[in-house]
Amino acid sequence: MDFSVIKANLEKKGYAVSAFETAAEAAEYMAEKIKNTTVGIGGSMTAKQMNLFEILSVENDVNWHWQLKEGQTAAQAYSGARNASVYISSVNGIAETGEIINIDGTGNRVAETIYNHEKVYLLVGKNKIAPDFEKAMWRARNIASPKNAQRIGVATPCAAKGDKCYDCSSPARICRAFLTFMEKPNGCKCEIILINEELGY
Repeated sequence: MDFSVIKANLEKKGYAVSAFETAAEAAEYMAEKIKNTTVGIGGSMTAKQMNLFEILSVENDVNWHWQLKEGQTAAQAYSGARNASVYISSVNGIAETGEIINIDGTGNRVAETIYNHEKVYLLVGKNKIAPDFEKAMWRARNIASPKNAQRIGVATPCAAKGDKCYDCSSPARICRAFLTFMEKPNGCKCEIILINEELGY
């Protein structure tokens, strides 16, 4: 995939952007950039597929509620991620025009990517990219969210059918917070990692 258009538009919006052909190359780059610091990771199939917890744990203190350290509770992992210098998340949808969309149930990912950390990395597989904002939002709601609901195994219409968002009022609804980056937020450095592979949902 040609990343030239999305890369240029993201850079205009204030982001640093790095592009890679493979997830392995992207992970190697991040391992070189992130050393001797504290790292938090939000719920992310992309990060899991990239083995970022294992790779970054070699030279960093990494907290991820998906992969608890020995004796660590989920609450401790959330706290460690919240207070980390570096935070890593994937995205649910991103427009070639530069807008970025994340949907969250707990709220940790949307909160942590917008404020508090010295640097944020946002991981983007090519399947997350849509031509414009409306299509990126459609993708986040109707592709990413149902697949995540099925992965978690919640009792929602989208998990049962796997076809689209039903904008339900189920107690198990996971799409409770929507965050759109129109531009890079002030107050932290943010780097977009574009990867020419299909990763995550």
